[in-house]
This record gives sequence, structure tokens and C-alpha cells, in this order.
Amino acid sequence: MSPNGSDRSPRRPMRRKLLQALTAGLVLATATGCTYKDFPRLGMPTPTTEEAPRILSLWQGSWAAAIAVGCLVWGLVLWSAIFHRRSRTKVEVPPQTRYNMPIEALYTVVPLLVVSVLFYFTARDESKLLDESKKPDVTVNVVGYQWSWAFNYIADVPGSTGDAKTDKNLSAIPDRFKNAFPANAGGVYDVGTPASRNPQTGLPGPTLWLPKGKTVRFILTSRDVNHSFWVLPFLMKMDVIPGHTNSFQVTPNKEGTFRGKCAELCGQDHSRMLFNVKVVSPERYEQHLKDLAKKGQTGYVPAGIAQTGHEKNRETNNL
Repeated sequence: MSPNGSDRSPRRPMRRKLLQALTAGLVLATATGCTYKDFPRLGMPTPTTEEAPRILSLWQGSWAAAIAVGCLVWGLVLWSAIFHRRSRTKVEVPPQTRYNMPIEALYTVVPLLVVSVLFYFTARDESKLLDESKKPDVTVNVVGYQWSWAFNYIADVPGSTGDAKTDKNLSAIPDRFKNAFPANAGGVYDVGTPASRNPQTGLPGPTLWLPKGKTVRFILTSRDVNHSFWVLPFLMKMDVIPGHTNSFQVTPNKEGTFRGKCAELCGQDHSRMLFNVKVVSPERYEQHLKDLAKKGQTGYVPAGIAQTGHEKNRETNNL
């Protein structure tokens, strides 16, 4: 009996507050700008390459694992807080559990299993995403510098003479990448500044053109500091490092203009290192290269800092 003669349990106010807290959490979780179509992607943009769904699947699986572990932990915490809290009428110390080997083994084995499963799927998908055994249809040298981007289109373009394999401006690119260069690739280029804007959309940054349905290999080089090449709906990004050349391949499967940015804090104007990616039909892509040649933007701009001797030795030993 309570002091006022009521049979009301002292636990009821606590349960009422818990219900109110859960209701408030549900409202906060659902009262966002996301629609039901956006929710399955869990914040990721709509994939626009053939490889992106693999990344999205890994992202969703990681969220599922995190939610499952979180629900288990939250459930145990709430269970303990509600049903095993200290009674107001009892002051004795509850039973203590020490050196329980089965429980301690469970605490060790379960996290190892979770990490092992995540590692397996990450390593499996990473090996697929970084596979470059297929010869690309298009090769673009992406050059990062403070505070914008340049794009060397390594291709045999009418009106541009030369050879990308021997061009001194591409000397920073290792020979193992040049093996896939097309013959007589005089090439064209486009250079951006922080003030550049896409003429159609008005979005800041230079615009990289790509053909839909063609496998594109990006060769990433830097002129100064570490950057990171990230096209948002490609769901793929990779560091652009001076003295080290990175690369990856994607196949765009949706036309449109998409945003890109530097994802590595690279200095004072890092936030201005933006660019656009315009995916068009192969015919429009070829015409764009011809238009660049007509503007006089033939050949290549310097790719960046040459590889260090240490990096060359590492690559040679790994071959």
C-alpha cells in the first residue's frame, strides 16, 4: 500500500516515462525528409554505375548487423533497468556473478564472429570493385591540385597528335597503367578552377564527361597534397596521393549530371574542390572530345608528382 492508501505500484510512473520516451524516439526517427523510397538506401544516393549496387548492398548489410547488435544491447540495458533495479524496500546487495567462463567466452566469441563476417564481405566486395583485369573502353587521368581538378582524356582524338605512352606530362604515371593506353593517343584535357561552373546546371566546379555503358578507368594523380576523388552517386571514392598512383574502374549506366567533391581535408579551400560528372551517350562523348580539340585543348596537362623510388620498388616487388 502507498502512504495515501492506494495500491498503485511505484513502477508505473517509470513505465509511463519509458513509453513516452520510446514514442518520442519513434517520432524523431520517422519525422525526417526521407520518403519510403529513400529509406532502403539508408542515406546513400541512387546508384548510377554497374558497380555501385555492390557497395550499396555492403552498406545495407552493415546497417542490418549494427541494428541487430544495437537492439540486443538496448534490450538488455532496458531489461536490466526495468526488472533488475534496486527495490525501495530491500537494501541487500543483489547476487554477484564473477568469473563465469561461459559468459566471458560468449563476450569474446560473438564480437569476433561479427567482425569476421563483416571482414569477409568487405574483402570480397573490395576485390571485385578494384578488379582491373578488364581492359577499359575509356581512360581518364584525374589530376587533383589546390583547389580544383584537371581531366586528361587519354584517347585518339582527331586534331590531336602525340602519344600518351611517351608524353612527358604523363611521366608521373607508372608504365603498368600505360599498357592499357590506346595507340597514338594525343588526347585532350579540361582544367578547372574554384570559380568554374557547369553551364547547364550552374553547379560549381569543372565538368568531367563520361560515356554511358562504357567501362571507364580513372587514373588518380596529385600535384601537391592528398586529395580524394568522390563522385557521390558512384558510391565509390579513392585517395589522390602525390608520389603514388591509384586507379579504379566503373561503368556508368545512367545519363545525367552528378556532383563530385574532394573527400580529403586538403587545406584552406578544401570545400571549394568541387566538380561535376556528366554522363552522356557515347556519340555525345566523342563529340565533346572533338570540341575540346577544336578549342585548342590538345595534349595533356602535367599529371602530378612522379612516383617516389620507394613506391616504385614496392610495386616492382608486388608484380
